[in-house]
Amino acid sequence: MARHPRSRIGRSPSGIQRQGVPIISTMIGSMTPILPVIATAPVMPPWGLLVLLAWRMLHRNFWPVWMGLPLGFFDDMFSGQPLGSAMMLWTLALLGLDLLDRRMIWRDFRQEWAIAGALIVAILLVQLLISYTNGGATNPLFLVPQIAISVLAFPLVALGCAALDLWRLR
Repeated sequence: MARHPRSRIGRSPSGIQRQGVPIISTMIGSMTPILPVIATAPVMPPWGLLVLLAWRMLHRNFWPVWMGLPLGFFDDMFSGQPLGSAMMLWTLALLGLDLLDRRMIWRDFRQEWAIAGALIVAILLVQLLISYTNGGATNPLFLVPQIAISVLAFPLVALGCAALDLWRLR
């Protein structure tokens, strides 16, 4: 009996597809600061961070904790933040999520959203503090729109990562 050319039975996705899609999608999210968006205040969410958190919350044991280092380095190259800030903060976020996963066996989406929102707020405020040490003088109130948009955009990013995950595992 001839096998249908689109049949998926007995075929598993390639290693590049399984491992590469989350990494590449996070890297594409980190490259959004090069888009030609003109704003007088920071309103663009940190897409790379949102994608990282969405993948990590979608699959708890998917990435090792040290994955925040290379992905954070890539984000630092495009974000304009001092080199090492996203590396440190993303790794700390992954460590915090790992510790939280040991305490909380089960979480629903509202709890995931609240945890992601807290991490987003903390990371943006610490990045502002890091920019202060390098001569920046931005009022923290200017971050309110960026924080609000980032926290509200997280469910959409998580939905996009879930759709990518379905394709990734086909």
